[in-house]
Amino acid sequence: MTEEKIARINALYKKSKGEGLTQAEKEEQARLRKEYIASVRKNLKSQLDNVDVIEKDGSIVNLGEKYGRKK
Repeated sequence: MTEEKIARINALYKKSKGEGLTQAEKEEQARLRKEYIASVRKNLKSQLDNVDVIEKDGSIVNLGEKYGRKK
């Protein structure tokens, strides 16, 4: 997600609180929010796939490998 898109999300939010949004702007806002949420989820999954957990028996397990997400 680019800084420009995040700035646009914020601008639409501020406009919605002030004067309101047109139908096209509401649709754009919804689309941008979905893109943002998808980006956050993708980044979080990527980070979790690289986390190693020490099990009770002392073995180290990579979460990405444990849940089949690593190639």
